[in-house]
Amino acid sequence: MTGVPASAAGGTGRPAPGGKLGAAAVNQASLWNIANILTMIRLLLVPGFVALLLADGGYDPVWRAWAWAAFAVAMITDVFDGHLARTYNLVTDFGKIADPIADKAIMGAALICLSYLGDLPWWVTGVILGRELGITLLRFVVIRYGVIPASRGGKMKTLAQGTAVGMYVLALTGPLATFRFWVMAVAVVLTVVTGLDYVRQAVVLRRAGLAEAAEASAASQAAAEASAAESGAETASRAIAESTSESTSESASGAAEK
Repeated sequence: MTGVPASAAGGTGRPAPGGKLGAAAVNQASLWNIANILTMIRLLLVPGFVALLLADGGYDPVWRAWAWAAFAVAMITDVFDGHLARTYNLVTDFGKIADPIADKAIMGAALICLSYLGDLPWWVTGVILGRELGITLLRFVVIRYGVIPASRGGKMKTLAQGTAVGMYVLALTGPLATFRFWVMAVAVVLTVVTGLDYVRQAVVLRRAGLAEAAEASAASQAAAEASAAESGAETASRAIAESTSESTSESASGAAEK
């Protein structure tokens, strides 16, 4: 868990009584901050959203309106939990893991249910979920070289996906049904474009990391060689000095004998 101010955890800034036990209690309590609670709510909304969307065969406008409300709440909490965590230093290890899982869970559930109901082509669901899962795996691969910051395109993609999926959850007809098709088309294009851009940035980051590692290795090798050369020079110097000293002693001894 990352550091949460003692005041935010209910402390006073002094060591908690009870030594390690007290410190453990404070760290455990810090899990229950507002940002993590919003993330937990979003996770709990996933099964409820699925149940509402598929209720009565999945085609009842009233049930789908309730499903849209649950989806909207989930999207809103996604906006606020990250902002609150960063603003008030409420970032925890749990939040780092649970937040992206909650994001993908609610979006994945919506896409799969909509395709199951026949409202959305399966290839659209495959493209969006494939991109999200692929980028998540790629992030773990390149994290040793650095972190790729969130881009404006990525934020636009998230907004477009949320808007499009929300419109498909509602039982829309007429011009609005046509409009949601184009919104989803924009979301798919942004999904593909931003995914390719992320791959490009990951490749650049990996190459830069490998180049830095090679430079560091070369510098270390050069330093080792220089140290070895210096050590060799010192050894040779000592050998010459010892040889000169022995020659001098022998000369002095010969002179004494004469």
